Amino acid sequence: MVTPIDTEGVERLMASGAQLVEVLPSDEYDLEHLPGAINIPLKKIDASAELRLNRHEPVIVYCYDSQ
Repeated sequence: MVTPIDTEGVERLMASGAQLVEVLPSDEYDLEHLPGAINIPLKKIDASAELRLNRHEPVIVYCYDSQ
């Protein structure tokens, strides 16, 4: 289920153990990313991506496009 949230919602979820996933390309993630975020580039998301995540905790997916 997808639910858009604001900054306060992200902070609240992170405080309760949510996982933060940045879907930026790896080179952009290496330059700058949110603290605690893991990188799963959007083009590489497939069934194996879930192996990096805890199925029992919320997942926050984030991407910033500077263009």
